[in-house]
Amino acid sequence: MKLKIVLCLALLGLLGFGGQAFAVFNAADPVPAATLLVPYFEVDLNNVNGVNTLFSINNASATAALAHVTVWSDQSIPVLDFDVYLTGYDVQTVNMRDILQNGNLPRTASAGQDPSPPDAISPKGPVSQDINFASCTGTLPYNNPALNAAFRAHLQAVLQGNASPTFGLCYGSKTKDNILRGYVTVDTVNSCNVLFPSQMLTGYASVITYQNILWGDVFYVNSAENFAQGETLVHLEACLTCGLVTGDHTFYGRYEAAGVVNAREALPTTMVARYLNGGGFTGGTDFMVWREGGTQTSAVGYSCNLQGPAQWYPLGATQVVVFDETEQPVTTENCPSGFDCGIDIVIPNEAQRVDIGTDIPTPFNFGWVWLNLQTTYPGQVYGDDDQQMWMFTVMDASGRFSVGFNGIAIDNANTPNTIIIPVN
Repeated sequence: MKLKIVLCLALLGLLGFGGQAFAVFNAADPVPAATLLVPYFEVDLNNVNGVNTLFSINNASATAALAHVTVWSDQSIPVLDFDVYLTGYDVQTVNMRDILQNGNLPRTASAGQDPSPPDAISPKGPVSQDINFASCTGTLPYNNPALNAAFRAHLQAVLQGNASPTFGLCYGSKTKDNILRGYVTVDTVNSCNVLFPSQMLTGYASVITYQNILWGDVFYVNSAENFAQGETLVHLEACLTCGLVTGDHTFYGRYEAAGVVNAREALPTTMVARYLNGGGFTGGTDFMVWREGGTQTSAVGYSCNLQGPAQWYPLGATQVVVFDETEQPVTTENCPSGFDCGIDIVIPNEAQRVDIGTDIPTPFNFGWVWLNLQTTYPGQVYGDDDQQMWMFTVMDASGRFSVGFNGIAIDNANTPNTIIIPVN
């Protein structure tokens, strides 16, 4: 457990209009940030109208910037990275199907790579900066399809838990259902590069920057079912003046031996959210859950004889409690007649869709869930159980309507929740 909370007020100039936005470090509030987290994505390879994930990368500053995008498997292994150039106040939409199925990366170019006529690829508005990043020469813009057939086959195999046809290793959970799963991070950087955040100790620390200028949103779209959900991305600020010291929890600290060079704020360990499995919401409720699992040493492929990286899989949990709307918890002791309350609740991966009623069993149609996902595993760099998490809630009535929203944070990994609900 940490001995202190690291708090600071970061004063940010917002949109250059003279207004100011105050942000609380370690609060994961939706303000311009140095890192964006897409906590979970899905792409259905069987149906072009099936589930797909889209997100945006926006620049809240007049200053041009580079964003480095990393696609991770649902078991915390980076599988793809690319750069996005943003002029001032720019916005770039990223379509995960277009990348993983078609091989097309977003086409952007700083001033030095934009052909004649100028700004044909990355237009510049009248109040936006457009500069040259010399490091991007020869890389941006991407010629699509940027990912060849062999690499696409690799991605499409490992992101559903099959062995890589190229390397023979596994990278993700063994779903093998033609639905690709994982999560995405987006960082401000000072140069185009081919590094992963898991390489913080071997180069990534020299390219990551501390510009709190990124903001964005995410949409889960399923045209076949006639619904979509959306929410703001997880915004992670950087702060170099907040007194961070080695051992303080930061978002990328697990990749630098609990160091704080990345200076990104930490996420919570415990969150809560409501669920509806009836009434108008006939499709029920799912939680999209991201968890902190792997380390630098486990951010590589592993033998397919295993179900996940040997260093940490599966992730445990401290306490998951389901309440109805009269505050009655589900426990083995008060299990309703005819319902099995002894089913283990398992949320084993770094990113996953969790069905309320199946993965988290409950006899109640309406209620809320307390998720304390603190856990321990051998070799974790912090030596405690304060592992980060995030949760996005999806409720739907298939073919009619749907909603999506973020869960509510109870704590922060630097001031972890110590409450154990006495349900037994």
